[in-house]
Amino acid sequence: MQLALPKIKSLGANLVAVSPQLVDKSAIVAKDNALKFDILSDAGNRIAGKFGLVHTMPEKYREMGKKFGVDIADYYGNDSGEMPLAATYVIDQSGIIVHAFIDSDYTNRMEPESIVQVLEKMNQPDSGTGA
Repeated sequence: MQLALPKIKSLGANLVAVSPQLVDKSAIVAKDNALKFDILSDAGNRIAGKFGLVHTMPEKYREMGKKFGVDIADYYGNDSGEMPLAATYVIDQSGIIVHAFIDSDYTNRMEPESIVQVLEKMNQPDSGTGA
């Protein structure tokens, strides 16, 4: 996403990530990766829950994480195992979701090029929406 950010901005849009991680963990990710977009914290998945995106990670994956030294409570503020599905929304200037990508497999994300294509279409005079 970082690489696509200049094109996204040139199309009059902003990029914001929302993460279930605690604020300090997201800040480390942003710093370590020199991210130039905001990462908002949705600790407790309150916003993800309103979008119907929350699922509970199977216990076997939580146990696997522990074996690799991943402390879920340390990153997410609780050990409930609740996580949001991978979701990307393109929202127009009036607050309407004009494109949504949701996948239960967290490794499948909307490609940055696809986001740019949606924004380019939104910026066409006959699209009826603006980025």
